[in-house]
Amino acid sequence: MLTPEHLHALHNLPLAAKQAAEGLLHGAHQSRRRGAGLEFSQYRPYQPGDDLRRLDWRLAARSDRYYLRESEVDTSLVVHLVLDATASMNHQDLNGLTKLDYARLLCAALAYVATQQGDSVALTVLHPTGLHHLPPRADARQLPRLYYALQETQAAGRFPDAATLAPLTARRQPALTVCVSDLYEEGQEMEQLFTRLRAASGEVLLLHLLARNELEFSYRGAVTFEDLETGRTLQLDADQQRRAWQQHLQQWLRDTAQQARRHGFDYYQLNTAEPLTQALREFLKRRSQA
Repeated sequence: MLTPEHLHALHNLPLAAKQAAEGLLHGAHQSRRRGAGLEFSQYRPYQPGDDLRRLDWRLAARSDRYYLRESEVDTSLVVHLVLDATASMNHQDLNGLTKLDYARLLCAALAYVATQQGDSVALTVLHPTGLHHLPPRADARQLPRLYYALQETQAAGRFPDAATLAPLTARRQPALTVCVSDLYEEGQEMEQLFTRLRAASGEVLLLHLLARNELEFSYRGAVTFEDLETGRTLQLDADQQRRAWQQHLQQWLRDTAQQARRHGFDYYQLNTAEPLTQALREFLKRRSQA
């Protein structure tokens, strides 16, 4: 099981995505539905309005009855990856990886898995200077486009304003929307966006990124913290404040999870020091239910 550090050290996003996902895909099965695919499943009686091209004329000649050949085809859907690229995603853990580094790997692996499942994949990068959007496609060139967009993404600034985000929810299109973010916000701008995304597309899976040094508050002695988005600083004694920090953090995480589920989002918390496997399993689980 490759760690995020090992995957990042490859310096090759397509290879890292494949390495992270392939072991998991060996046990994954695509869902199927009856239709006009290539793998024969069963016959059913002809009904007015059916496509005559699917009629089995040989069977009709032998039995004087009209039957259609039904096949099984793979179901597919649109998977829309939404990546938070605001400055707080530059937070670095003890392993040297930033949240954005982890998010790049995760989005690349999710795109690889979705493509292998036959889905159309879209990507939107949330950045204060504007949205970088790749429309959903299922062709062979979509993955290279998406990998390039992820590699070029840099985290900066604050969360985009409502006017910048408006095109993201302007058109209704059924999709499984996967949002990758640390969920740091000043007001309720993220909650409002995800609510609109759910109304526009249906299923929303929130993958909440947290660094190990945040969860464990592994700092020592006098520390100066800086808000990466506002530049505000705070000085404190880490040893004295550790317990209070962890209590506040756990309360915030409980509130965040409850609020997400109250709005109908699927919510999953991720530690950026841990492998991508659990997030990919969660995606496959949600995909099978979409």
